[in-house]
Amino acid sequence: MGNNYWYHKWVFVERGILVLSTISYSHLRHLGVFATVVEVGSFAGAARRLHSSRSRISEQVSQLESQLGMRLNQRSTRQLNITQEGQQVYDQARHLPEILQNISDISSSNIPRGRVAITMNHDIAHKHVLPVLPEFQRCYPEVQLDLMISDDKLDYIHEKIDLGIRIGIPKDDSLIARVLHEEPLSIYAGCDYLQQYGTPKSLAQLEQHKWICLSQIQQDGMLVFRHKGSSIQMKPKEFSRCNSPLMLQKMVVAGLGIGIMLPTTVREETRKGELVKVMPELKTERMIFSLVYPSRRQVPLRTRVLIDYLLQANMFDEA
Repeated sequence: MGNNYWYHKWVFVERGILVLSTISYSHLRHLGVFATVVEVGSFAGAARRLHSSRSRISEQVSQLESQLGMRLNQRSTRQLNITQEGQQVYDQARHLPEILQNISDISSSNIPRGRVAITMNHDIAHKHVLPVLPEFQRCYPEVQLDLMISDDKLDYIHEKIDLGIRIGIPKDDSLIARVLHEEPLSIYAGCDYLQQYGTPKSLAQLEQHKWICLSQIQQDGMLVFRHKGSSIQMKPKEFSRCNSPLMLQKMVVAGLGIGIMLPTTVREETRKGELVKVMPELKTERMIFSLVYPSRRQVPLRTRVLIDYLLQANMFDEA
């Protein structure tokens, strides 16, 4: 945001009365220059400290006097004489040079630092994000993460969330989404379950099995699959619901029923033989996983480096 658009409320003393004035950023800088002049005791000394010229320092103090409508000092060739009003203004502004320098250091810093609040559901956190966090911390040691692990939708603005990984593309215009991964879900069952109940070979047999359904994608007990370009609907006769993909995975591994899951998320369980893909020709529509963050003109550097890192980390790819 340009200097002409950043306004700050400043309190100064005029004739013993507190006056609230709207002063632009440039005038705040002039106040800082004036405070430096008073502190070092001369225009020449202030010019040396601020790496400027004596004439430029004098000009900025004159501009400040015009803005405030008061004389701040009586100029002479030998010494600096501060007026009563000038002393009162200095008492208010004496910390301003340090404050402005700190603000300049923050805005010009090219080192990512600070806290980033990021939310995601449990299975994405454990299976995909956790493995890449050590390298991120090595790359950006001054960035700290506040991990908000939840399977529920959260209000990014109200909860002050900087970043989130979620399924789908948000319809909220206040949010920006970057696609991380696209993949259809497949049907899985535990080995113990299949030994006890048998492996289904048809849609009719699938409907007769026990199911663990994810609440977020099951509509009125109906499951929708794609097969050879066509849409197929199926309604299990018996099913339990769960709103956590990670819990659903564990329930299926435990032999409580059949479930649909993201193949990359259960890759390890499949390798170990804990899960078996059932009727692999049936898949859901492709699920989109997005990196979501509030729309801002200026994304903080600490958040931007995390966004870039996660987009390049290939979290969903085969290890």
